[in-house]
Amino acid sequence: MPRRERNKFVKRGQILELVIEDYAYGGKGIARIRSEEGVFVVFVPNTIPGQKVKAQVKKSSKNYAECKLIDVLENSKDEISVPYQDIPGAPYIQLPINLQHAYKKESTLSLFKRIGKVTNIEELFDELVTSPNVFHYRNKMEYGFSAIGYDRINKTDVDIFTLGFKRRGVWWMGDNLNKDSGLFDTLVEDNIKVIRKYCEASCLPPWHGPKREGFFRFFVVRKSYKTNRLLFNLVTTSKDLNKFDLNAFSEFLQDIFKERFAGLVHSINDETGDRTLATSGSSKLIAGENKIVEELLGLNFEISMKSFFQTNPKSAEKLYLKVLDYALENKESIDNSIVMDLFCGTGTIGQILASKSTNTKIIGVDIVASAIKDAEKNVKRNNIAGLKFYTADVGKFLYEHPEYKNKIRTIILDPSRAGIAPKTLQKIIAINADRMVYVSCNPATQARDTLELINSGYEIKKISLVDQFPHTSHIETVVLFEKNNI
Repeated sequence: MPRRERNKFVKRGQILELVIEDYAYGGKGIARIRSEEGVFVVFVPNTIPGQKVKAQVKKSSKNYAECKLIDVLENSKDEISVPYQDIPGAPYIQLPINLQHAYKKESTLSLFKRIGKVTNIEELFDELVTSPNVFHYRNKMEYGFSAIGYDRINKTDVDIFTLGFKRRGVWWMGDNLNKDSGLFDTLVEDNIKVIRKYCEASCLPPWHGPKREGFFRFFVVRKSYKTNRLLFNLVTTSKDLNKFDLNAFSEFLQDIFKERFAGLVHSINDETGDRTLATSGSSKLIAGENKIVEELLGLNFEISMKSFFQTNPKSAEKLYLKVLDYALENKESIDNSIVMDLFCGTGTIGQILASKSTNTKIIGVDIVASAIKDAEKNVKRNNIAGLKFYTADVGKFLYEHPEYKNKIRTIILDPSRAGIAPKTLQKIIAINADRMVYVSCNPATQARDTLELINSGYEIKKISLVDQFPHTSHIETVVLFEKNNI
């Protein structure tokens, strides 16, 4: 076996100081190391052109290296100051929103050129739909407790009680949130330090990642934009639970948030993994209600701590309106027909579509049973007829229901980040629908699926981008495909 050629530029574990020159899809900044032997490309996540950064090499190959960001040494000239605490969930908050949009559009469309082989993608571009709220747009936030914190002055770890977010790239180190991050509710985030001090005063320990022990684990908050109320969830281990007064903690939260307090849920998580809710854990309502109500385009949805719901509901409304725009472009193809809503989740798109079309039957399919249960409850609550939901793997469902072949005019697709499995995509194509509206939170896998759809006789008619998550690298795409009958 020939000896693998070594990288002549960098090696794994090496610390580099780099100037970011370009931006690639997914929030990866591009730096270049130049020498007599050529130009070597280095990718550093969560960086922007113009920054000088310190980064550590995590993966090195002959042609490129991937690094972990350690620190930003010099800001880009494009960055502006903001009155918020920097957190890992908003790496681009100091970049003006118009520049964020420019980077997202350019890098996303390039994926369809490179992976999907759509050479004229710019001609098919419809619009970039902006978020109505650039700041304070999230309706849910998870804060983690940690026994190991970050000293921002000395830039090192320290043994302290923390409540906030994990330090970027360091799973065992927390970083206290001391003020508004600009992403969630101002009142909540300005009081996280107060909640931290209350919990610390109990003398019960926060979670210690390396030791896998502790009492306090997570503090989760959900917000309703419709009612402006807040639902809280304190996640702890079961050990020493008798030493913490949950009713007193509930009264403490009610004193802070007054009429905005909707309820407090307590969840037990004794697992050593880093997920918020344990697969075998239990939850108990301590005070108030265990759900809040949110509204999307005139429809009401009950949301519990475990419910899936769009994180940016105001932007989600604009996303769904774009889906409706594409699905209803030629309205006679929708009315009095059957529409498949595949990977439907809680059935939001199908419900909105049914409320806007005439005598249309919507078939929703998703493998997550709890999502389908929520969908069925929401349909009854909103009194919408013509929807039928199935808990099933999409591929298996289509295999077991061949009667829908050549009977479906429109298919709505909204898969997970992994995109659509190749065999499942072939079953969807075999339905022979006239039109597909494909929604994606991962344009890279959507571009991959686009190539297969084009090879199977579909063509892109329009593509729009929806900025669901300002100050991050994430972007949602909505693509309209139509069957090419030529």
